[in-house]
Amino acid sequence: MEPRATSSAAAPLRRQFHVLVGVTGSVAALKLPLLVSKLLDIPDLEVAVVTTERAKHFYSPRDVPVTLYSDADEWEMWKRRSDPVLHIDLRRWADLMLVAPLDANTLGKVASGICDNLLTCVIRAWDRSKPLLFCPAMNTAMWEHPITEQQVGQLKDFGYIEIPCVAKKLVCGDQGLGAMAEVGTIVGKVKEVLSQGSSQQS
Repeated sequence: MEPRATSSAAAPLRRQFHVLVGVTGSVAALKLPLLVSKLLDIPDLEVAVVTTERAKHFYSPRDVPVTLYSDADEWEMWKRRSDPVLHIDLRRWADLMLVAPLDANTLGKVASGICDNLLTCVIRAWDRSKPLLFCPAMNTAMWEHPITEQQVGQLKDFGYIEIPCVAKKLVCGDQGLGAMAEVGTIVGKVKEVLSQGSSQQS
């Protein structure tokens, strides 16, 4: 698996970082094109996206200028035993995974170990020595359900890094916690985590 180059050519000895963005079926998936474009502004960063089928409802693939993978890609790629397994190739390729937005349904799946689509298979196979960041996004009533705190806690116990949701007027009209963190906040956290990783390797 080798997603096409998406950022300017790096100097010969500079290492490119690979960021895999997972997007799920929250209205906040509308922000995927902006999020990807801001990530591509980070020097020496290459980005690919894994989408759930429901997330496709909220953005146009034409607006996402990087390699975009979905469930069909995994099944079409594998025909016989020697063929590549996409969710394994993706977890090997990526240095960091960012799930933004992480909707209530996929949060429940990941916390329970369910892996019934390409995105959740990547997460289940994820190398936990590498950072995985997640950005919850859901209606306030869903966010306030007791199971949500348990499931977010489970992901943090796995070693994953939460980028907390924020309070605002949601698309549905409700006011309260549950909105995905702002794109600038998310990109800032990615920069911080990548910087920490570079410091540890040097």
